[in-house]
Amino acid sequence: MSQEQFKLAYLNEDDRAYGLAGMAISLAAFDAIDRVASLDMDAEGPMISFTHAYYFTGSPVMSPKRSWDILVRNFNLTTAMVLSNVMARTMVRRREDIPEETLKQIYSEVEAEGIDTCALEPDEVSALFRKTLSYTRRIFGNPRLHPAIGDLAHTISVRRTLSGSEIREEMEYLQIL
Repeated sequence: MSQEQFKLAYLNEDDRAYGLAGMAISLAAFDAIDRVASLDMDAEGPMISFTHAYYFTGSPVMSPKRSWDILVRNFNLTTAMVLSNVMARTMVRRREDIPEETLKQIYSEVEAEGIDTCALEPDEVSALFRKTLSYTRRIFGNPRLHPAIGDLAHTISVRRTLSGSEIREEMEYLQIL
């Protein structure tokens, strides 16, 4: 296992809870929290389950352009979730900046996925990544949000499983939404 992969692994349950809180916050920030069906901190596979709207890629009555737009939007959401997971764990929980090497590794994976899944050109992936990185840095770099992010991580840690509507309720209660 490479050193970078090790850094991206969860250190403990608290780290995992912060990562999940970060992903939920990014979905809310990108106006996609309604696509979350549930969150399960103890899941062996993906810890966030999505509604069918997230996986929907098109229909015969939908234009190819619209289908592609949805595909790119979901790719952008996935990019935001990865960045937000790492930012919540690093910038909020540990109060450190994300190492440049970690961002380079994330970008490398994002670039390959964008080219493969969405047929994006490298410059298009780069522009999307920079925009998403800038937006998520503004969110997780805001010290006024750190207590609410910590509270959401604590709720996730205690409750272990939340439905999509429960996540929205928690975020409204914490005034994140």
